Amino acid sequence: MFFAYILFSKKLNKYYIGSTKDISLRIKRHNNSTEKFTSTGVPWELKYFERFSTLSEARKRETEIKKKKSRAYIEALVNSW
Repeated sequence: MFFAYILFSKKLNKYYIGSTKDISLRIKRHNNSTEKFTSTGVPWELKYFERFSTLSEARKRETEIKKKKSRAYIEALVNSW
């Protein structure tokens, strides 16, 4: 099982979109400041995710969400969850 996910940082008031195989471990890594980009936004909170059969599908969905370049779109996903 693979995931496309959306995190939110209240500190930065920003969303982060990613994909992974192990969502629990990935969130821990974001919140333990081991990831350069997200280290300034700790704590990150999981707001949304979708499950996929392959990492390729999860990454494709991650890219689709990012290409929208729309906070409104991201918030619609989050609110629908």
